[in-house]
Amino acid sequence: METQISKSQKVAILGLGAVGAFFAERFLATDHIETCVVADDERYERLKRVGILINGRPLIPPLIRPDEKTSPADLVIVTLKHQHLDAALPDLRNLVGEETTIVSFMNGLDSEAMIGEVYGAEKVLYGISVGIDSVRENNDIRFCNPGRHIFGAADNSQHSKRVTQVAELFTRAEIPHEIPTDMIRTLWWKFMINVGMNQASAVMRAPYGVFQTFIEAQELMKALMLEVITLAQAAGIDLSLKDLDNWYPVLHSLSPDGKTSMLQDVEAGRKTELDIFGGKVLELGKTYKVATPINWTIVQLIKVLEQSGA
Repeated sequence: METQISKSQKVAILGLGAVGAFFAERFLATDHIETCVVADDERYERLKRVGILINGRPLIPPLIRPDEKTSPADLVIVTLKHQHLDAALPDLRNLVGEETTIVSFMNGLDSEAMIGEVYGAEKVLYGISVGIDSVRENNDIRFCNPGRHIFGAADNSQHSKRVTQVAELFTRAEIPHEIPTDMIRTLWWKFMINVGMNQASAVMRAPYGVFQTFIEAQELMKALMLEVITLAQAAGIDLSLKDLDNWYPVLHSLSPDGKTSMLQDVEAGRKTELDIFGGKVLELGKTYKVATPINWTIVQLIKVLEQSGA
């Protein structure tokens, strides 16, 4: 049942990385929106003590522990790395009520279904962030371009109340956003970008400027993306070469010094989201009997980088 967001609006954010920090900053700067960040244990204590820096500005956001009794949020935004989602989902139990809308801005194709299994698919909207060129070093997050934050139900030919209510909140917080008609197609478009851009940048240790300048870098990125387009068409998703072309204006809008999340993970010696990028491509390739040799090669290379703690 669709419900209207109350006048005393409350937003909770799970995941205070590069994208989550952007949302936190925008909502905290907006009047009449109560905003909190969900954190537990050591992360709670660290954020309470030192907070984060966003483009050089200190921010210590209001924090809430998962076990605290509280009123349900009107909107929950999830911006975790995929490998942390399963363990973190119970942290929302006191913040999700019947009227709560949850929007996942996580990478990959599967987070919305995972959240829906726990809290109800009717509460969950799809989301992607594109064009935000965040670089994170410890608690220091910097970006030049705030990007576009695209969300909605699977089919937005008519906007549901939940979609409209989230759009109103984003407008108030001056968050650039779009609501496409076909959100599943848009989700696959972002998946294509992540598979090509993130993985190619990780193996070449290349910031966006390399891809803006060198045709050889673009060719590797493009080869990875073409395998996703073939898979999408096999899955009945209307993705085409035109969608690859539509990525280039976004690429050239990014800071040349900006880095993908996967490159930042490799440089920091962290586990990457390989399983939901190239790993998912290989899985889908088996499902649809589509050859994915470029992604297979890149997956092996990134596994070595991960295991060597490069």
